[in-house]
Amino acid sequence: MMITVEAIIERLGGPEATAKLLGVGTEALRKWRQARAVPPRHYAAILSATGWQLADLPGSNAPGSTLAEMRAPMTDKMQPPDGATAALVLADGHVFWGRGFGAHGSAAVGEVCFSTGMTGYQETLTDPSFAGQIITFTFPHIGNVGTNAFDREAVNIAASGLVVKQDITEPSSWRNTQGLEAWLTSQNIPGVAGVDTRALTLRIRDHGAPNGVLSFPADGRFDIPALVAQAQAWPGLEGMDLAKVVSCTQSYSWNETIWQWGEGTGVQSKTSHRVVAVDYGAKRNILRCLASAGCEVIVVPATASAEDILIHQPDGVFLSNGPGDPAATAVYAVPAIQGVMAAGKPIFGICLGHQLLGIALGGRTFKLDRGHRGANQPVQELATGKVEITSQNHGFAVDPASLPKGVEVTHVSLFDGSNEGLACAEKRCFSVQYHPEASPGPTDSHHLFKRFVALMAG
Repeated sequence: MMITVEAIIERLGGPEATAKLLGVGTEALRKWRQARAVPPRHYAAILSATGWQLADLPGSNAPGSTLAEMRAPMTDKMQPPDGATAALVLADGHVFWGRGFGAHGSAAVGEVCFSTGMTGYQETLTDPSFAGQIITFTFPHIGNVGTNAFDREAVNIAASGLVVKQDITEPSSWRNTQGLEAWLTSQNIPGVAGVDTRALTLRIRDHGAPNGVLSFPADGRFDIPALVAQAQAWPGLEGMDLAKVVSCTQSYSWNETIWQWGEGTGVQSKTSHRVVAVDYGAKRNILRCLASAGCEVIVVPATASAEDILIHQPDGVFLSNGPGDPAATAVYAVPAIQGVMAAGKPIFGICLGHQLLGIALGGRTFKLDRGHRGANQPVQELATGKVEITSQNHGFAVDPASLPKGVEVTHVSLFDGSNEGLACAEKRCFSVQYHPEASPGPTDSHHLFKRFVALMAG
């Protein structure tokens, strides 16, 4: 008689013990219950722990479930199959072959993640928060609106490379000025199409975001062992300070307002408050939202000290999004934030700025197994019960248990319960983990900019 998924979980000591043994999240177990089958790659560990026979396991007669097959890598060919011109090579030796596009040249290395957004691929690629990452788009139709100068969140692409299911789609939009592939080539960024992005996404979901190398050599030659070694040698995002890499190098003023249908972007004509925005990797649309809220915006580099910030005599200070490990960036950012607090200036932070504010208030951060990346992330405001559909891009989070007395948790993720917001009335500051300017709701979170203005006015 074939053993059920429930029986396997019970035999292994329950959901938590099973997830730990097999190296997956408890969400994966829920999927297995629905499918009434366990992925074959976990059979060896289950058989070893239970003493059962292979024939007893659910789905054991399916293709790919023999012991020889399940012990082999997901794609074990060391040479490219017919038609393959690029490869995504993971640090554990798995290879995803596909068709290269964009720039040839040296391999791109980084943390392989996935983004669930159905639109906004150009904004995603140019979001500085994606520095050091190879992006897998779960939506298959990438390239369909081309690219244009306005949709860039920064001058250059921040991501190391991109992975897609289908070949780049020909652009069909009146706003297109350059096809995606030509734009990627001009920015020296490689991509690979034809990859089973569902399999890759499930792998990231079950095992966390791996280090990887995206190789698209002009001569079509691949040294897989060398690429695996390169992926393994990359130190990873934990402990890496990337804010200094993507930040501006000198201060500047910003007066462009948000885009309006039929009008485009505007120019600010009247301001009520002066805001210094600390650029840890700020997206342009965040600055537009601040300007549209009536703020005179002065942008300063990530390494700006409290004195560098306060010399502008701001009414409030904004802490932007950005890439990398907040604990590494905190070395120079936290003293500056604490200096601003001591001066009594209101503070509003998002994404990396939220994490840095949490550290400045006495908390700690940690690396998430998978992170949150996409435009459909539900977040609940605890005080009102209101749910916002948010845009997010982060691999680290604030540990709510580490926050001291007087610091309030204001928002939580409805995906995994992780912290999505905090506030400290005494220090006149608040922050959220998500991107309120990105409008996936479409305007669910714009009220936060008004809240910041009200805090400065009060």
